[in-house]
Amino acid sequence: MEGNKEGINWSILWKSDDWMSVWIGFLILAVFLAGATMQLPKWKWMGDGAFQGKIAGWTTKVEAVAKDAESKKEAALKDQAMALKTALDGKDRKAIGEAAGKMETAAKEVKDKDFQKKAAKLASDIKGDTGATVSKVFSGGNLLKALYLLIGFGILGVIGMAFMGLPIGKFIAGFPIVFILSAVSYFIAGNNIVSYYGLEVVFWALIIGLLISNLGSVPDWLKTAIKTEYFIKIGLVLLGAEVLFGTIAKVGAYGMVQSILVIGAIFYFTIWFARKVGLDDEFGAILATGVSVCGVSAAIAAGGAVKGDPKKVSHTISLVLLCAIPMLILEPLIAKAIGMLPAVTGAWVGGTIDTTGAVVAAGAIAGPEAMAVAVVVKMAQNVLIGLVAFLLAVWFAFKGQSAGGEKPSLMEIWTRFPKFVLGFIVASIVFSFFMPEAQAKAVTGITAGLRGWWFTLAFLCIGLETKFSELVAMGGGKPAVVFLVAQGVNIIWTLILAYLIFGGILFPVPTF
Repeated sequence: MEGNKEGINWSILWKSDDWMSVWIGFLILAVFLAGATMQLPKWKWMGDGAFQGKIAGWTTKVEAVAKDAESKKEAALKDQAMALKTALDGKDRKAIGEAAGKMETAAKEVKDKDFQKKAAKLASDIKGDTGATVSKVFSGGNLLKALYLLIGFGILGVIGMAFMGLPIGKFIAGFPIVFILSAVSYFIAGNNIVSYYGLEVVFWALIIGLLISNLGSVPDWLKTAIKTEYFIKIGLVLLGAEVLFGTIAKVGAYGMVQSILVIGAIFYFTIWFARKVGLDDEFGAILATGVSVCGVSAAIAAGGAVKGDPKKVSHTISLVLLCAIPMLILEPLIAKAIGMLPAVTGAWVGGTIDTTGAVVAAGAIAGPEAMAVAVVVKMAQNVLIGLVAFLLAVWFAFKGQSAGGEKPSLMEIWTRFPKFVLGFIVASIVFSFFMPEAQAKAVTGITAGLRGWWFTLAFLCIGLETKFSELVAMGGGKPAVVFLVAQGVNIIWTLILAYLIFGGILFPVPTF
């Protein structure tokens, strides 16, 4: 308890990972608000075989640019386009990159703005793919950036361990391994073929962790560095800065309307079904929040609000991540196959897929307009994390009273409320209303990448902590059944709402 007859226990402000994640998240945001900057390591790469396979398509497009440049009397661009075609015919990767750079420079001088943009983008894309090599990923400069990142994350981790009274030495020994395994996840996800299919970095982090924990064993000296909740809560505080209320307001209230209707219906169904199969309300609430709100973030928030068993939270997170992979691939493909409107596709994807990264990946497959809608809907759900967590805290506090306990006090409700959600909300409010949009985007342009790293570290740790034998044994498989059935209902219900709200039936089709 944070309070007792002697008063408030102020040490909780630095001894719990809930509060410490808030302070570390605020520290990161403050550093970049103060003007600091950094470059993250780059992991994008394309094998020579894949590169050679794209040459024919590039050649056709470059020839078209040269022809258009001639008709528009843009001699400099025509010359550079023909030089790039010659380099493409030669199939020398370095020469192609150099020629593409020169064509990009020439394109910037074109008078026709639309043609300028088209030609420059083509040249830029070719130049980017040319330079995306394994050797560049493992170059000294890129590895040095990764080393700086390791040191920075390690320092923040040590600060947290020290304040929380956890063994610093064991954390220092184990954290580099956790970081390196996360970097391997980034390397795998950085391949152009892997990224084309939307298999994001957190998926590979989870898989690597699961393989290690299920095919081998996690040594004791590494376990201190496996701080799933600490890592993910820091990431969630940083995510709060990215969820700008103004952005949602600009594109309308459709996403919020859908989110409220989805959360209300699916949460109630999941709780009802969980009770039917014999799960307690604690597990049911965590599962229901994970399915109905926004997956991992919501499951963590629900676990804190109901003072849930960490194993139940980890179990729910594993189900969320494992279920998200087929959904992020299949949903946009199904939408394209049946000719679904982009706005409807985005609303469906954003309302059902339970991780923000997977939503973006699925939206990218579906198309730019669908992705814009998907992100808005997902942000609307993210905004509601705090409200749902607060209501859960109130509900479970009064459950204790109905079971014969004392009447819950405001302190009891405050104790149950997950404090990192408070950090999420504060960050969102500050970045939405108390700074210029340009400054907010400049800061989150950096912190979004760092947030991705915190999430990747957390998902690797989830895998390292998860054994399939325990997943099957927990609740006799009932939690998995509840989650999958609820997710199936969620997919159908959200699709209906997406058609009604975004498909022009109840309201005009929104423009984004």
